[in-house]
Amino acid sequence: MSNMIRITGLAAAITLGAISAGQAESHKGGGHHGGMGLQHSFEELDTDGDGRITPEEMAGHMQARFEGADSDGDGVLSHEELVTRMMERQAERISAYADHMIERHDADGDGKLSMEEMRADRQHGMFERFDADGDGVISREEFDAMQTRRGQHRGMMQGGTQGGGMATE
Repeated sequence: MSNMIRITGLAAAITLGAISAGQAESHKGGGHHGGMGLQHSFEELDTDGDGRITPEEMAGHMQARFEGADSDGDGVLSHEELVTRMMERQAERISAYADHMIERHDADGDGKLSMEEMRADRQHGMFERFDADGDGVISREEFDAMQTRRGQHRGMMQGGTQGGGMATE
């Protein structure tokens, strides 16, 4: 019984973690590319189709997610299984974000982004945001201030972690 409680607790933690990550992603604009929020539709969670999600349905969903992560079927999640599942979920989010960028910036419709397409609607506006005093150049102070604001914004949107990467979105 104690093992079952631990498994249920861990499954709940995995689900809550996914929900939290999904909510953070949706605050970043996730709704624009396929509902990056909760990752599961109401219909998926409402397994009997009665228009309500019961604790039993939620527990069944969590159990299925747990079993999906438990690749060796031993009833516990090893460090490797957790890392593998987290990396799969991260890859799914990255792929959806790449799709969103292409959809938003691919002016010629070839499914790829050229430097011109990536720069087209961002370069001028980005420079103006950095050049706070409007003198046509970016000083060290303006650059540092923008980096600080950007870091604070990313930290808030990513649940307190700051990520690297290209500043294109």
